[in-house]
Amino acid sequence: MNSETISKIIVHCAATIEGKEYDASDIDRWHRKRGWRKIGYHFVVKLDGTIETGRMVDEIGAHVKGYNRGSIGICYIGGLDKDKEPKDTRTEEQKDSLLVLLRTLKKMYPKADILGHRELANRSCPCFDAREEYSCL
Repeated sequence: MNSETISKIIVHCAATIEGKEYDASDIDRWHRKRGWRKIGYHFVVKLDGTIETGRMVDEIGAHVKGYNRGSIGICYIGGLDKDKEPKDTRTEEQKDSLLVLLRTLKKMYPKADILGHRELANRSCPCFDAREEYSCL
């Protein structure tokens, strides 16, 4: 995929309990159990802000049905409170890393819109308004 083919950068949460750490290898395992070839996201942001690569950006993702072609998927760990209810659980480190990653991707793909998964599917993921929060990028 080149800069002309990426039209969306889509933010997701992992729908995991607040404060419980997971990584790209865990998500890869979950997605393979669903019968997928490998992890569906291009990037995963851990609780400490570490950014891990899932799929390479030149591969079509598997993160939003009907919108995978021409998009990049980013997933942050968390998204649920202790009662498994949707909640913006991003740590300050995750917020900082998401901002850096999104700025970098916008430089690479300047025409791409930043959206939350919830804007393309009937979901609460991510548990904040990504379009609004990152509208300045």
